[in-house]
Amino acid sequence: MPLTDLPLAELREFSPRVAEPADFDDFWASTLEESRAAGGPVSLVDAITPVTRLIVGDLTFPGFAGEGVRAWVTRPPGNTLGTIIEYQGYGGGRGLPHERLHWAAAGYVHILMDTRGQGGTWGTGGDTPDPHGSGPAAPGVMTRGIASPRDYYYRRLFTDAVRLVDAARELPFIDPDRIAVTGGSQGGGVALAVGGLVPGLRAVMPDVPFLCNFRRSVELTPSDPFAEIARYLAVHRDRTERVFETLSYFDGVNFARRATARALFSVALMDQTVLPSSVFSAFNAYAAPAEIEVYEFNGHEGGEGHHWLKQAAFLYS
Repeated sequence: MPLTDLPLAELREFSPRVAEPADFDDFWASTLEESRAAGGPVSLVDAITPVTRLIVGDLTFPGFAGEGVRAWVTRPPGNTLGTIIEYQGYGGGRGLPHERLHWAAAGYVHILMDTRGQGGTWGTGGDTPDPHGSGPAAPGVMTRGIASPRDYYYRRLFTDAVRLVDAARELPFIDPDRIAVTGGSQGGGVALAVGGLVPGLRAVMPDVPFLCNFRRSVELTPSDPFAEIARYLAVHRDRTERVFETLSYFDGVNFARRATARALFSVALMDQTVLPSSVFSAFNAYAAPAEIEVYEFNGHEGGEGHHWLKQAAFLYS
């Protein structure tokens, strides 16, 4: 694969203008207030799994509009080093309870959130429906409800992610002041959104984060999922401005500008799914102290196990 974007020296200085709605903060404050007011039960029961050396729970918590969202909670017995909340990549669900044990094996509580309406593209499935319909949309979730910020799919998903932090802070074995959020690709974009919406996090670790600098990404990224939006606009020729106005409420750059927790990003310079310049758009705008690991000869897989070691060391520091 060739390099897919600007030279690294230019990426480090890349600071484009990204549209930010005047009511961005009010939009998200009212969105979260509505879902918190909707309430809903938190349930944690033992997971059905042959894993016996770790404690594995099946969590249901109230997400957007109080709707139930699923997650796996995996932890070692006894004291822990803190909590890692992880969000999934595009098309994936929470899978099976034995598949993500490394954070718990390292001494952390690990919470893996299911992704509403996804889980049917790769991996071993998901368990959370998205009961909201939408107008005309391209296949995938990128254009579901895209005609309006209130109806857009990622309003529901980002709210789920914030409400998971709320639920985690109420669990008796979790220190509410030692919660970090992470995820790869879509999960990285979700982690960035949570970092901009939730105060008091220990760290934010977006891995090759998706959903940043929408305009540039839609215009230049050669592959899905950003290409879903391009295909939609090729049909709905009169909706370009409306679509990008909607997307401005969900752009990782705008959440990065509001971040308060320190961060560790990653980026891959041969990535054809998430342009390196979109990652640096968010990294260079990040309001709190941040570091970035650059994988020069990798595509969207990024640093994989090598990067997990970097994340673990970052949390220890």
